[in-house]
Amino acid sequence: MPGSVDVLTIVLAASNRDWWPYYAALATVGAVMGRYLTYRLGRKGGQAGLEKRLSHERFEQVRHAFEKGGFGAIFVPALLPPPVPMVPFVLAAGAAKYPCKKFLLALTLGRAIRYTVIALLASIYGRHILGFIRRYQQPVLWIFIALVVLSALWGVGYYFWRKGRSGKPQAETRKAA
Repeated sequence: MPGSVDVLTIVLAASNRDWWPYYAALATVGAVMGRYLTYRLGRKGGQAGLEKRLSHERFEQVRHAFEKGGFGAIFVPALLPPPVPMVPFVLAAGAAKYPCKKFLLALTLGRAIRYTVIALLASIYGRHILGFIRRYQQPVLWIFIALVVLSALWGVGYYFWRKGRSGKPQAETRKAA
C-alpha cells in the first residue's frame, strides 16, 4: 500500500529512538529493491507495454519528463510522499532503457533522503505524536476517515470535471490543433 513503509518507519523510529538510522536504511533498501523489480518489468515490456498500462496523456507526461531530465524524473517522485505516483516513472525508466546505474542512483538518493528525514523526525517527535493519537484516538480516527472520504470525492469530482471539460479525448484535441 502506498505510504505503508512511511508509516511503519515512523512507528518503529518513534518506538525505538536510537535505531532510527537502521530503520531509515532498511526502508531505503526495501523500497529500492521493490522499485528495481518494477524497473526490470518496464524494461522487459518496453514502450509498447507501457502505452497499454497508461493513458495516452499520462504516457506523454512521463515521456516528456524523461526527455527534460531522466535523473530528476526518478529522483523527485522518489523523494516525495504519497500520493505522488512513482510506478509510472519507474516503468517509463525501464521502457526507455534509462541506464540502470543512473536509475538506481537517483532512486536510492531520493528514497534515502526521504526515509532519513522521516525516521529522524519520528525519533524526535514521534512519541509525542503517538501519545496524542492514543489520547485522542476517536477524534483522530474520524478526522482521518473524513479526510480520506473528502479526498476520494475530490478525486472523483476532478476526474469528471476534466472529462466533461475536454469533450473529446486529449489525443484528438492535439491532432486537431
